[in-house]
Amino acid sequence: MTEGNLKRLVLDYRAGELVLRVLYRRQDGPNPGTKARGKEASRLARSGLEQALEALEGDVEVVGTSGFSTREDILLATTSPAADNLAKAKLKGA
Repeated sequence: MTEGNLKRLVLDYRAGELVLRVLYRRQDGPNPGTKARGKEASRLARSGLEQALEALEGDVEVVGTSGFSTREDILLATTSPAADNLAKAKLKGA
């Protein structure tokens, strides 16, 4: 078995708790609800968070904002110039 490929990591802060949604793809693997599946998702979330923290130490751009009393800003932080160009291209196409 090979480890999954992390596609999306969503952090949701709710009253006193943190909910992580981990989207990843793989060809085969443990069934839902097994300890192995939970461990794999945890490893992928941990590596995604480490990459995000590393990227936030560099140059960060605000690429989307809302002007309401509840603020929502979308940050773009990448770990390499190639990833930065790819992310910006995707934003222009969205």
